[in-house]
Amino acid sequence: MRPLRKLLDKVEPHFEKGGRLESYQAIYEMLDTLFFSPPDVSRHAPHVRDAIDLKRVMGLVVVGVLPCALFGMWNTGHQANLAIEQLGLSAPSDWRGALMAAIGIGHDPQSVGAATFYGLLYFVPIYAVTLAAGGVWEVLFAGIRNHEVNEGFFVTSILYALTLPATTPLWQVAIGISFGVVMAKEVFGGTGKNFMNPALAGRAFLYFAYPVEMSGESVWTPPIDVITGATSLAIGAESGIAGILDQGITWMDAFVGNIQGSVGETSALACLLGGVFIVYTGVASWRIIAGVMLGMFATAMLFNAVGSDSNPMFAMPWYWHLVLGGFAFGMVFMATDPVSACVTNPGRWVFGFLIGAITVVIRVVNIAFPEGIMLAILFANIFAPTIDHFVMRANVSRRLRRSA
Repeated sequence: MRPLRKLLDKVEPHFEKGGRLESYQAIYEMLDTLFFSPPDVSRHAPHVRDAIDLKRVMGLVVVGVLPCALFGMWNTGHQANLAIEQLGLSAPSDWRGALMAAIGIGHDPQSVGAATFYGLLYFVPIYAVTLAAGGVWEVLFAGIRNHEVNEGFFVTSILYALTLPATTPLWQVAIGISFGVVMAKEVFGGTGKNFMNPALAGRAFLYFAYPVEMSGESVWTPPIDVITGATSLAIGAESGIAGILDQGITWMDAFVGNIQGSVGETSALACLLGGVFIVYTGVASWRIIAGVMLGMFATAMLFNAVGSDSNPMFAMPWYWHLVLGGFAFGMVFMATDPVSACVTNPGRWVFGFLIGAITVVIRVVNIAFPEGIMLAILFANIFAPTIDHFVMRANVSRRLRRSA
């Protein structure tokens, strides 16, 4: 309890009521409501359509993203074990390899258990650092404002961790989540007041601040330095669909997710399963997802029709855009963020269409950045209030014309 007491002593002067006992009690109440439902839960619907509260919303999102997390851990370990076997390398000499050797788990790429456990040893440190670094900022700002710590950070933390390569240095993990929490959320007032997705903001900061560790051929397959391999999307940007197929990667491989990439973004199947769940439970808007798909489809078809002799990405079909990179993950879990997305139904269609269209434009036109979905969502987040504004103005104008 001594570290916690030191932290409480530091934030105590910022409490409005003053007293040390009240400060301790406020912090304990924050931590208590973070893990347990408070006794004064509303028994009736505080909202128009449902009695759902923030804790339940965030819990449903975490459940929805679990397929991506579980598959991502297996795929991370599988890709590493497969590379070790194909190159005839010995087991890694780091602490992960020593732990697996001590337990008696080998590096068989065909073993689901061995691959999942090995991937777990990469994901858990990333997620633990994310929780620790981001949680400190959450508790600090909650103490300064005398607010409760809410469950929103749990969703931010797991989404952020799943967008990172397995080889991301842990100190960069801490810097990225700190930027996302502080600069994209807390400076604007905290949960519910941020205008862009904190997890994506942190990931974008890392990409531009540390491009070597966040992109390139050497970051996707741990743990041996000589093991390199560009993502399927990077191969497509250089050689088109023919280059991807030459690597032995089929569309079904990309759809299932048995390819290289960030921890939780490779499996479009897992993303769609999670998407069905959060749409069914009413947490995510199906209009945004449909709008992203429609924007991607229309823009990809336009580039296919235009064609190019020098840029193979012009010929990439829409169904390949769907399964490559983080498109499916961003479409399902990032674009549907209820805080940073549009809230009007017509606005959600426009918002989603804008994301899908910009993603394809970035992928095709800007060959130096073959991903696109991350920047497209952040760009659309900026314009979400403007889109809703014009939708509401249009509704007011129609009502005035009807009553004139």
